[in-house]
Amino acid sequence: MPQSVSDPATSPAPPPVLGLRDQRLIAALQCDGRLSAERAAEVLGENPRTVHRRWQALIGDGTVKVIAQPVRPASVGALLLRIKVLKGKLDALTAALAARPDIPFIDLSASGDEISAVSYTEPGSRDHLVFRQLPATPAVASVSAATVLHVFSEASDWRHNVLTPTERAALTPTRRPSESVRPAASGPGPASGLDPIDADILAALSDDARTPAAVIAARTGHPASTVRRRLARLMADGRLSTQVAVDPRRLGLFIDANVMLQVPPDHLDTVGRTLARHPAVHGAFATSGTANLHAAVWLPDLTALYRLITEDLTGLGIAGVETVIVGHAVKRPGR
Repeated sequence: MPQSVSDPATSPAPPPVLGLRDQRLIAALQCDGRLSAERAAEVLGENPRTVHRRWQALIGDGTVKVIAQPVRPASVGALLLRIKVLKGKLDALTAALAARPDIPFIDLSASGDEISAVSYTEPGSRDHLVFRQLPATPAVASVSAATVLHVFSEASDWRHNVLTPTERAALTPTRRPSESVRPAASGPGPASGLDPIDADILAALSDDARTPAAVIAARTGHPASTVRRRLARLMADGRLSTQVAVDPRRLGLFIDANVMLQVPPDHLDTVGRTLARHPAVHGAFATSGTANLHAAVWLPDLTALYRLITEDLTGLGIAGVETVIVGHAVKRPGR
């Protein structure tokens, strides 16, 4: 069974899969983006120098980027867009959408005629992009928008399934309960409840969430002790989280797909929570529309995708399933 739906004669070869040690070290950073090499080595049974060297190599060559995720205020909502595009018009429209800061995710379907995107907007508003700009664009054949009603999980919650539950628990920082807020996928920026010092710290982390406290202090002019104390508080309160940006193909996950489900209302919450716990799911959202539950998945091959649909989704009361294979991930946080 092929691992790609693209024509091998025209598609570039997929990047090489990383070794298990590197995959486990990346998974450790998913638990805590500011994790020390010493702590990772202690939990994973590695040499601290080896951990430090491999992290330096993976981050240095761009394989891995650790990005800061400040909270997204509840006043910011999201739309899931599906845009059918006329032949020959795809590149220009994709570039225009990618340039917008309010659109953090853009995928192109493997069929080459559909763009899937996430757009941030004010909940309940008549979004200008959806109602005016896209319909008036000659390249657009049709556009549909589903409003995100509830987030079960998103990209910053996903964990590569190569650590044991004990290892993952040991590497994950304990956080104090906080108000219901979600990490912002578009990078650091002004957020509700942040004072100027916190805002300065988040801005200093915008390019690299692993920036040492001493470097942040030098950039911002705040005392290093204040920076360390504020960082600890931001992380503990859930006001700052981290996300590891990495090409899933480097982790052996060659199939990227969006699965749209029709779920009866009395099953929706249970199915959404079940999907959010699935190791393949890096995003699960309850939405408006006929397909009222959307899941984004990464899997090793088409056989695994078929197994997800025919086995993992059975017995949950799901009434219908539509699957769109992603041919190219144009824009993702950190990439």
